[in-house]
Amino acid sequence: MRPLAPSDALRRVRAHAPDRQSLFFLASLAAILLAAWAAGRVAARWAMEDLQRTAQAALALQVGALGAEMQKQTSLPLALAADPEIAAAAQGTSDEGLVARVNRRLAEVANATGSAVIYVIRPDGITVAASNAESPGSFLGRDYAFRPYFREAMRDGAGSQFALGTVSGRAGLYLSRRIGAAGGVVVVKIEFDAVEAGWRAAEDAVFVTDARGIVLVASDPAWRFTTLRQIGEAERRRIREALDFGDAPLGPVPLHPVPGSEELARAGRGAQPARVVLRLDAPIPGTGWRLHTLTPLGGTVERERVQAWIIAGLLTGLACLGLGALAGRGRRNRERLVRASAQRDALEARVRERTLELTDANRLLRLEIEERQRAEAERERLGRELAQAGRLAALGQFAASMAHEINQPLAAIRSYADNAAILVRRGRADEAAENAVAIGRLTDRIGGLTRQLKGFARRASAKREPVALAGILRNSLELVEARAASAGIPLAVETGATGLHVLGDGPRLEQVVVNLLQNALDAVAGRPGARVGLRVREAEPGRIAVEVYDNGPGMPEAVRAQVFDAFFTTKSDGLGLGLAIARGIVEDCGGSLTALDDPAGGTIFRVDLAKAPAQGAAETGGPAAAPVEEAT
Repeated sequence: MRPLAPSDALRRVRAHAPDRQSLFFLASLAAILLAAWAAGRVAARWAMEDLQRTAQAALALQVGALGAEMQKQTSLPLALAADPEIAAAAQGTSDEGLVARVNRRLAEVANATGSAVIYVIRPDGITVAASNAESPGSFLGRDYAFRPYFREAMRDGAGSQFALGTVSGRAGLYLSRRIGAAGGVVVVKIEFDAVEAGWRAAEDAVFVTDARGIVLVASDPAWRFTTLRQIGEAERRRIREALDFGDAPLGPVPLHPVPGSEELARAGRGAQPARVVLRLDAPIPGTGWRLHTLTPLGGTVERERVQAWIIAGLLTGLACLGLGALAGRGRRNRERLVRASAQRDALEARVRERTLELTDANRLLRLEIEERQRAEAERERLGRELAQAGRLAALGQFAASMAHEINQPLAAIRSYADNAAILVRRGRADEAAENAVAIGRLTDRIGGLTRQLKGFARRASAKREPVALAGILRNSLELVEARAASAGIPLAVETGATGLHVLGDGPRLEQVVVNLLQNALDAVAGRPGARVGLRVREAEPGRIAVEVYDNGPGMPEAVRAQVFDAFFTTKSDGLGLGLAIARGIVEDCGGSLTALDDPAGGTIFRVDLAKAPAQGAAETGGPAAAPVEEAT
């Protein structure tokens, strides 16, 4: 059999096309209907879950708001029961002025707290004082001995009852408290009109039931004093005797469950037809009550279902159209394959040529990769050498800074040693011993500086602990006061409040203060009326500022901008490291070091540090309470 010609093959493909199109149309219609049905079910379930989440959140808010409103009033009876004038009124005092004062006070308290009424009952049940004493419906002289809240308070010390007022006819929660051991009861009544008004402003129906299932507070007034369950005749008689709800019939709540669902119900609202609602409830903390919310489904679920039908139908229809387009494209592809058979040989030839070209390009690419690998290895070697050079440079800089810092305590040691020798020759052994102790302390400080050099090699972090500021200042002044005295430069010291502590490393902060004092002495050296000062003040809450100031020539703006740079100095014999190191120490301690112009002339260097509590603080160089006296 000879192979079919391209025209014969095309005719056979087109002959079967109508049958395939009919089958494809029926399959597409079935797929659209199935997708719409499934999407409707899923969308309805999602809409219901979203509605439940929203209703749960609204329920939690309503419970919190009502609980807060009730909690606000709970402690009021206890506070009023402790008032001696109220206790005196409860005993039936004949002092009319006292009763009048109690009435006025109760009225003021009720107005301030939003209570409906506050009143005081004698042990025999007669009201003797009330916040509404001046109103026509005054409670004065009323007998409330029959009320359960009165009997509970007299028996147990406290009581509560939700009921209709026998005088006002308004429902509310009565909170009672016994007054002392002698008897008498103070009562606070809470009404929920504002709460119900807020509920009515929302679409959801809200109501509160007690442990018996009786509706106490409701957004719909028609639901008030209806019940969620059947109330027996015996219980109805007890309710009538206590006058809890007047002559309310205590009929059932117009709420009917939807078959097949525990959370859905049909709720009636006056003359309106019953509507489907989502029913949720939660307990109100601290009470035996429960708060119920009825969220109407309305057209939410149905709307989501219809939208899902439309969207699923459109998407499925588009998918079917896409599949139809792909099928047509496949048919056209088969036609193209028939026409492309003659071109295959030429294409294979071009592929072979391109393969040879790619082989050559691949060989060149491997050569280039090898060259780049060699360059990368050379770059890594140079990077290691640069890193080593950087470490050596940093170590040299730190060694130079250590030499600069060690010179200060060495100079002080020499001064103390000379003074000790003079004192020994003069027979002043106690004072010479004090100098020896100071020399030992300065030697420890030099040891600390060398430990810092080791810490640099280990990349150690600075300490931040509470230290006594008085000890830092005392040890710092000890190192410079000999030089200041020999130069005739007075040191004015203002330590501020006693017992101040800051966060930081005590010995390193001493280095900072000593460096700043030395620089200040250098700035005023040889000037008439030279003066250097140190003061402490609380710059802002939680921060302490230590300022070193002088009346020297001041500092130009250009110099002040780079005075903290390493190796920058205005001294002929300086290294330019002191202030750079000082700023680094202060920043390690969580503070800041700045240079300012003194309006009175000269320069101010301010160290700003975090204030620390005095308890458990590490002290530097002696008791924290020792004052730093002015040195001259």
